[in-house]
Amino acid sequence: MESAPARTKPRTCAGHRPHPRPTGQDRYTISEVAEHTGLTAHTLRWYERIGLMPHVDRTHTGQRRFTNRDLDWLDLVGKLRLTGMPVADMVRYAELVREGEHTFAEREELLTTHRENVRERIAELRSTLEVLDFKIDIYADARRVSERA
Repeated sequence: MESAPARTKPRTCAGHRPHPRPTGQDRYTISEVAEHTGLTAHTLRWYERIGLMPHVDRTHTGQRRFTNRDLDWLDLVGKLRLTGMPVADMVRYAELVREGEHTFAEREELLTTHRENVRERIAELRSTLEVLDFKIDIYADARRVSERA
């Protein structure tokens, strides 16, 4: 007897925070987004100005209204920033996303290149951590010897 095909879970980024409101009721002010993301309103406006944020809806009075999709995008941007991706590369990635599916190969190449840079940085940090551990061990050993004396 055959079993039903296993359902695959939607792919999400690890560490993704749940949205404050369900989709469809997700209209956030800039101050709510700032509170949720930890970014300042100034930074959010700057992201929009440089093309890092996709089009943000506005009310009839001109106030920005962000959606859960915008929060997801900001989460990704935060991860890219954390990895040290240059702003110009993030803006280029945003442009490619806006251009559509025909840019998948270029997006993949951009992220693959950046992943290699991240891996190199992780290796450098591991090496640096080994040096720190070595020095800490020397001082801990010296302290134990002096405490026994």
